[in-house]
This record gives sequence, C-alpha cells and structure tokens, in this order.
Amino acid sequence: MATLWIYPSLLFFLFPSLTPSQALRNYPENEVTLLDTMSALGDLGWEAYPAEGWEEISVMDERNTPMRSYQVCNVMEASQNNWFRTRHIAREGAQRVYIEIKFTLRDCNSLPGVPGTCKETFNMYYYESNNPNLWFIKESQYIKIDTIAADESFTQTDVGDRVMRLNTEIRDINNLSKKGFYLAFQDVGACIALVSLRVFYKKCPLAVLNLAQFPDTVTGGDSALVEVRGSCVNDSEEFEAPRMYCSGDGGWLVPIGRCVCKPGFEENKDYCQACRPGTYKASSMDAYCSKCPPHSFSHQEKASECSCEKGFYRADMDPRSMACTRPPSAPENPISTLNDTSVTLEWSPPRDSGGRGDVTYSIHCRKCAGDGRICSPCSNNVHFVPRQFGLSIPKVLITDLLSNTNYTFSVEAVNGVSDLSPTPKQLVTVNITTSQTVNVILKERKSKDSITLAWQGPDRPNGVIVEYEVIYYEKNQRDQNYTVLKTKGHMMTVEGLKPGTTYVFRVRARTDGGYGNYGGEIELETSHEDMLAIGGPNQSTILAVSIAGGIVLLTFLVACFVVSGRHCGYIKAKQDPDEEKMQFQNGRVKLPGSRTYIHPHTYEDPNQAVRDFAKEIDASTIRIERVIGAGEFGEVCSGRLKLPSKREIYVAIKSLKAGYSEKQRRDFLSEASIMGQFDHPNIIRLEGVVTRCKPVMIITEYMENGSLDTFLKKHDGQFTVIQLVGMMRGIASGMKYLSDMSYVHRDLAARNILVNSNLVCKVSDFGLSRVLEDDPEAAYTTRGGKIPIRWTAPEAIAYRKFTSASDVWSYGIVMWEVISYGERPYWEMSNQDVIKAIDEGYRLPAPMDCPVVLHQLMLDCWEKSRSERPKFGQIVNTLDKLIRNPNSLKELANSSVWEDPTTPEFSVSTVDEWLDAINMGQYKDNFANAGYVSLDSILYISMCELSKMDVTLVGHQKKILSAVQSLHAQGTHVQV
Repeated sequence: MATLWIYPSLLFFLFPSLTPSQALRNYPENEVTLLDTMSALGDLGWEAYPAEGWEEISVMDERNTPMRSYQVCNVMEASQNNWFRTRHIAREGAQRVYIEIKFTLRDCNSLPGVPGTCKETFNMYYYESNNPNLWFIKESQYIKIDTIAADESFTQTDVGDRVMRLNTEIRDINNLSKKGFYLAFQDVGACIALVSLRVFYKKCPLAVLNLAQFPDTVTGGDSALVEVRGSCVNDSEEFEAPRMYCSGDGGWLVPIGRCVCKPGFEENKDYCQACRPGTYKASSMDAYCSKCPPHSFSHQEKASECSCEKGFYRADMDPRSMACTRPPSAPENPISTLNDTSVTLEWSPPRDSGGRGDVTYSIHCRKCAGDGRICSPCSNNVHFVPRQFGLSIPKVLITDLLSNTNYTFSVEAVNGVSDLSPTPKQLVTVNITTSQTVNVILKERKSKDSITLAWQGPDRPNGVIVEYEVIYYEKNQRDQNYTVLKTKGHMMTVEGLKPGTTYVFRVRARTDGGYGNYGGEIELETSHEDMLAIGGPNQSTILAVSIAGGIVLLTFLVACFVVSGRHCGYIKAKQDPDEEKMQFQNGRVKLPGSRTYIHPHTYEDPNQAVRDFAKEIDASTIRIERVIGAGEFGEVCSGRLKLPSKREIYVAIKSLKAGYSEKQRRDFLSEASIMGQFDHPNIIRLEGVVTRCKPVMIITEYMENGSLDTFLKKHDGQFTVIQLVGMMRGIASGMKYLSDMSYVHRDLAARNILVNSNLVCKVSDFGLSRVLEDDPEAAYTTRGGKIPIRWTAPEAIAYRKFTSASDVWSYGIVMWEVISYGERPYWEMSNQDVIKAIDEGYRLPAPMDCPVVLHQLMLDCWEKSRSERPKFGQIVNTLDKLIRNPNSLKELANSSVWEDPTTPEFSVSTVDEWLDAINMGQYKDNFANAGYVSLDSILYISMCELSKMDVTLVGHQKKILSAVQSLHAQGTHVQV
C-alpha cells in the first residue's frame, strides 16, 4: 500500500521524544480522572471500524513503560470514514466532563503525490448510555462534540530532525445524566496519531473554612454554582449555617456563615482545641480561652467556667468572667440623728465590699423595754424612708416611733453572694431613746404685740439639752405661715405680734442625739390694747397650764417644708443657676422650648428605636466605591446613593462585619437611632440604614475633607483667622443644638469633627454619647470605660460626671486644636501630669498667632467651677460678634505653641535639641545639610532660607521663626 512508508516515519517521529509517562500523571487536586490512556498497561480494546482504519499501537517510552495509542494515515485514498470508539466510561456523578487529547498530525502539503482529499482535522463524538456493554452504536446516534484541528503539524523534515509537534486540545460535555458514555473519533482523511486521551471531571476538594468542613463536591453542569452546606468540625457548633458555592472550575466561592468553638474550646486555625488547665471559655461567642478570674481555678482541660476558691462565691447572674467574690464586712461608723419621733441613721460603707459593687443595706428594728433586756420586733406602724431593705445608699429615715422608748437598729450589709455563704451576716447596731415632750407654762402676757412663754424640760431627756425650738403661727393659718425661734433658756418673749390675735405655740428640745417631740399646742391671744406688765404677787395671776399628752406630728423635715412659700425661720439654699428647670412629658425629661431626645436604651425593643428614627434604605440603591477607613464594628466606605425621584448623592457607608452577635448589632445600630433624632447643619446627617439584608449598614452624608484634626495638620497655616473662627462657630452651633436637646457628647474633640468641601464642620461620633438623666445635677454618671483625659473636664475625670458644662470644657480644647492646626493638647505630657497640672491651675497657653479674645474664651471654657463656664449659646453669640468685627481679632496673645509647660526655661545647646524642643525635629537633616550646625548660625535665618531648605509649610515656617525670636529674647538661657 502507499501508506506503508508513512507509518514508520510517524512512529519514529512520535515516541522517542516523548516525556516519560510518569510525568504526565501529576494532575491538579481538583481534577478526577475517569480515563487515562497513558496509564493503560494492556491493550485498550477499543472498537475500530473499518478494520483498516484506526490502528492501536504500542511503544515503549524512555523508562520502558508501554504507551498505548491509535493512529491512522489513509491519505492516499479519497472518502475516508474511519471510526474508533472507547469502552463505556462511568461518569461517577459528574454532570460536566472534560476530554483532553494529545495528538500529532502530518502536514498535507509535505506529503508528495497525495490527492486533494487529504485532511488536517478529525471529529470527536459521544453517546450517553446506561448500558456498559454496547457492541454497536449507529453513527447517527452519536452527538458531535467538535471538529479538532491541529495548531502544530509536522513534516518529513521534522521527522528527520526528531522535532516534537504535539498538540493538546480540551473539550467538555455538559449536563450528563446517564450512568456513563462512549467517546468516538472519526477520521475523514488525515495522517494523525492520537498519543493520549484523558477524560476527567472537576471537583471542589475537601476544605475547612470558618471551622466548617466542606466535602469533595463535583462541579455542576453548564458551569452552574453548586451550593454546599458545611459541617462543623469537632468540638464546634453552628453560629450561622456555613455554606459555600462550588464553581464550575473547581474552586470554592462566597463563604457564608461560620461555626464557633463550643464552651471549653478555642479556635486554632482549622480546628478547636481544649482550654488548658487554668483557663476557661464560658461561651461559644468568646473567641479564645481566658485565664481564670481572681479567686477561681480550673484543674482540668475543656473548662467552661472556673470554680471558686474556698470562701468565695459566684452568683447565678454573675458572668463567668467575673472574679469570685465574698460577702461584705459590716458597715462602719453609724451615726443617729433624732428628730421628734423619727431618727436618721447614717453609716460608712463596709471596709471590705467583698470585691463587688452591688452592696445594699437592710435595717432591722427592735423595740426594747426600759431595762433593755426584753426586745421585740418593731410594729408595722414604724416606717422607713426610702425603704427598710435593699438600700443602695448608707442612709435611712425612720419615722413614727413612740416617745420615750428604747429602740435598737441593726444595719446589715449584703451583696450578691451573701446568701451563698454559710457564715453569719455582718451587722452594726445603734441604740436610741426617743425624747419626752416639753410642758409649756404661761408666765406673762405683755402688751398687744408680744407674749412671754416659760416651760419645763423633759423628765428624762435623751442626752444633754442643747437648745429649745419654739414654733408659732396664727390660729387656723398654720398651712400658710409659721415661724420657728430658738433659745438655750427656758423662757422666751415673742414680739411683733398682731393685737387681738390668737396664736398657737409649741416647744420641743434638742439634745446631742437630735430633736425630741413637740409639746402640746397652747393657744394665747394678744390684748387689744397695751397692758401694764404684771410685776408682783398682788398684781399677777400665774396660770399653770399642764398640757396633757402630746400630739404626734410629722417629722421636722416634713414640718418645715410641707407648704411651698411658708416662712419657717431658715433660709433655703439658693438654687444652682446651672441647674436646668425641667418638665416631664411621657416619663422623659424635656427642656422648655426644645425637642426631647430619647435614648435608645429606654426602648424595651432597641430595634423599635431604629425603626422610629432611622429610614430603611434598599441596598440596591447604594453603590460602594472604595474603602476609606475602619471602625469598631467594620469597614467605612464611600459610595453613592440614588433614591427614587431624587438626585444621586455621595455618602459614607459603615458596614457591620460578619460574625457579629446580636448585642454588637444593637450597639452598632444605636448610633443610627441617636443620629436620626438630630437635624442641624452642624451635626452629621443620617441618610438611613440597611437592616433587612447583610451586611447591616449605616448611611450618612459624605464629608470630603475627613476629620478636622487631620485636615488642619495637612493645611497647616493656610487659613485666615476668620476662617478658623467660622469653623469654631459651626462646631459651637452644633453643640448648642445638642445641649438644648439635653444631650451630652462626652467625647468632643477635633478627631470627632468632620469637614466637608465647603469647610463646614459637623459634630459626629455618637458612640460614647449619653443623654442627661433626671438627677439633681442634670449629669450622667458613667459605669467605667476610658476617658479622653486631655479633652475632659476635671469634674468628669474625678467623679465620672458629664454635663453640657463638661462639653464646654472639651470645646475649649477643640478651639485650641483649631488655632494650633491640630497640635496635640499638652504636647508630650503624660495623662497623670495633665491631671495634676490642671488641678494646680495650669491652663494651655495661647497658640502661635492666637488672638487674645479667642484665648480668653478658651480660658472661660476652662473655669474650674462648671457654673462659671459659658453656655454654648453664649459661645455662639461671642463668635458671631468676632466675625462681624474682625478688628477685635488683631491683638495677638504673647505665647507660642512650642512652649512646653514642663520646661519653664528654654535651655538648649545644639540645633537638634532646639528643633526637638519646638516639635520640629523632622527638619534636622534639612538644617544640617544647609550648614546650620550651631545655635548662633540660626539666629538670623529667614523665611526665604527656610523655603530653600524644603520647609514649605507656612505654619511650620512661622513656628520656627517665632522660636528664633525667642532665642534672641532668651539669649541668657541659650548654651552655645
């Protein structure tokens, strides 16, 4: 035949140059091979027809490993239709299968004498079937996969030179559904050798992510994503159902949900490991095991809580992270103050609280006989104000006691673990005896406008009598007006009375133990005309009036203040002018003429606060563009918001990171509940929230220039004083709005002020803010946490009490930051040094180029007494006047921003030390390279020279030149 000379050339060309078959078997991890002819050890046994068409051949590679292949080269005859078919290939559940063929093909042009019927392509088909033993398939039943053409063909020269011309083609079959399939190859007149055939499918390999294991997963047909539910690894549980998608190319995509380690276990890469002895993990929501809290231990692994040491306890409601505690010691230093038939008890807290902050007090009352030996519980007629048990303050008022009676009061201190301890509770005891009444005797009546009284003291007073108290009023007018007088004697003349008027008098005694009972009422009438004083036994009639019994009245405190406006001989303390007049509406504090701020925590359902104050936004209307920062709860991005019928606007987008707890979600959205109540041009505006899909987002207006402190540092010295005052005015206006709503910011600083493209400053960051609660000082007391010392008023640091007045102090610091272009308040002083300096009266000096009036306003904001600080409304008015009268800003204060209060004398010996002293150390190399190596060389430096040295910021130039002037002025302190 004419083809015999072609076959040897083809075989000779093909196999000697092949890579060893073993190297061809290193396939990717995500590919599963169903058929690989390179691994066949015997005949392939495929069906070929006609018999003179495709021929199975076998050769040895360089390692003497047999290689099976098919070849055909019937190019001398026209109308070729040569087929061969593989055996049945089980698909193993794969819906999409890939066919990789490696082949060589002879260039028809290189074959002399070959007719024009020579081809350089062949066809590939498949037939799906559940029958693995089909012996015949019609050609018409096959489905064509593709016509395969060679990218590289060889010639006779290539054979002689033994040049490799191997082609590799990959095709795929989609949506397979039967048990398996057959592959078939059709030759229509080419000279071709099929070197290898590999059939494989792709899978997503076993993976562990977020503590969830995802099994080997076969990819879907048509490149569809396959959703896979993960299973939690050992010792973990689902937090949110773990899912991933297997892509068509065998890769895992879009992880959703996660597992968390169970109590007693912590995450270590892809598995959960047991907590070591001495550590514990109480909740699956905790990330890692923690060291046992004080007075507790864990001797075994996997501890979900630590056991308490002997004598220490943990209440059921205590978090497992809390230290074990013990009952408190007894209260100390009891003091009793008797007042008529009532007594006020006060005491000092226990010296040892047991390590807890929930100490309360209970009062036990017993009434004793005269000898004190027989005592019985007090009757229900005795009342305790505010209550008898569960007192949170070390003070109680006990009323409605019996006169001339011995009482024993025991004060007990308890805390949350007192009931768990078998030891007796610790008490402190107080014994008192109520006083007797005073008998009043009419001794003398004087004229129409005075009456003289005399009385006897009680038979058995409760201690030494210090003074007597006389109360009188016109008959039938007790509720309108009464007068209280005091004397140390047993007699008193009451003057200034109305003629012919009946008065009611009562007397009581006060001892070191307090006030006794009032004696009975006695009615006396002044004369209508002046009467002679009765001077002797013949002219006087002494009427002894013995008052039978005593009428028990209200306590002294209630008696003195029962009716508003009555005169009782005492001057009421003047009301603090800073204390706001408040009214109550629906149980909430409301300032007259202002909107009421409602704290989200007052809602039983915090989600309702979000619905009330924040608008829900469809996530499809938001387009995120880039990340601009990170917050406590997740990323902060910029983007665009396009609501229906509105123009597209730029927005800032805060997103809640994945894996959050419900508490984190509430805390994240509480800021939106707060911002949503504010509507002011100098308060950051809330656009809305996204809560109905993930991630949860808060959308606010976008502030192009970012935070004020960073913005000022970047543009040091580039603004006029009027521009800076305008920034201050905007901040003060926003704070006035918050103050009018009874809202205390608590963290006012330049870092929490945002600036837009028009230099409008807006107050932001309401994460630490709190509302004014209803207490006597209209202040909010924190429960701990970090305080920004350099911005915080001294009373807020010392007592953790915040008011609008403490915000005014912080505003003064913000003014200083603005004028100094973002300088750090108090420079490098430590927080403790700042607290000490403020307490000793130190205040920040005026920054460089600061007008006197602005520094004075700062000093007013830093008054130690909060009542002497200006209100935000006054600050806004002051700044408005300065803006209208720019000439008032021309007088500058005599200080420079670089003066460090910790260094009273400016003493340096080198240029480097001098630059460090004025906080310009970043220019050391600039000065050295310019030849300024000694202090005397810089005394005549100019702004032009600074520019040549790459000191280009105007603010830095002014600071350095001001420091040079100070070197001239303080020449005696410069060590050259």
